[in-house]
Amino acid sequence: MTSVIASSRNSTIVPKVRTLYLAATRAWFRVASRLAPTVARRQAERLFTTPPRYAGRAGEVPDARSATVHCGDDRLAVWQAGPVDGPAALLVHGWGGRGVQLDSFVAPLRAAGFRVVWFDQPGHGETGHRRVGLPDFTRAVDALAEQLGPFRAAVGHSLGAAALGLALRGGLALERVALISVPASMRDHTHAFARFIGIAPAVREAMRQQLEARYGMRFTDIDRIEELARVHLPALFVHDVADAQIPFRHAVTLSARMPNARLVRTHGLGHTRILREPAVVQVVARFLAGDDELPAELPTLPRPAPLY
Repeated sequence: MTSVIASSRNSTIVPKVRTLYLAATRAWFRVASRLAPTVARRQAERLFTTPPRYAGRAGEVPDARSATVHCGDDRLAVWQAGPVDGPAALLVHGWGGRGVQLDSFVAPLRAAGFRVVWFDQPGHGETGHRRVGLPDFTRAVDALAEQLGPFRAAVGHSLGAAALGLALRGGLALERVALISVPASMRDHTHAFARFIGIAPAVREAMRQQLEARYGMRFTDIDRIEELARVHLPALFVHDVADAQIPFRHAVTLSARMPNARLVRTHGLGHTRILREPAVVQVVARFLAGDDELPAELPTLPRPAPLY
């Protein structure tokens, strides 16, 4: 009984602490935006580029082979499973995730004959902790393609899916790609971040300019999604209609730009649980193996009862 009471108290206390911390953070940024905008910009940039520690399940794939891939100053922690000479499929996790977050896809892709490759992004997991951004994710994808590819197929989640999209626009060769819970706009992302922590628009723009200078890439260039019209490979978009982190409209916008894209809606799976839903995993694996007979919605909605 004591453990139940303690658990109940913790479940109440922790959200309250988080709420108070967020309120204090927003109050600080509101004041700093007016009185010390340079300090506010530096602190906001630090938060924007520091990945949270992965708090999800720490799984393990049987018979996984570990490797290291060099990507600039990063040494990417990489794992592989499946036939050494099989066609390769790459799994790309998102912000605050880890490669193991996509382990549900390993077994069905192995069963389809793929050599499956997954990894920890720069600034994440066993690759090491540092401040990173979307261009680092894209460079990691390109490095893996060069050193462990070519890849026939790839699955990306959230910011990892955005990195795949950028890599495809830059010439990454794939035969099929699945993009799950993918964002469509860095501008929207930075505006949402600024609203969330309470920084003023001027501080937000100063942060954007600093990040663009660091990476030598403008956010407007990242957001040129019209370039996806040149990407003709079959693409599958999977997105939950009630995703609280990346609105469903992002998938609608992006899938409309790609000539051979399909969009599958999910219901009640949110932003991350979607990765562990068996129906989603099976549809993605089937698609990457060449099956185009896919449902439009998951879980498949029941037919209404006939009216007599």
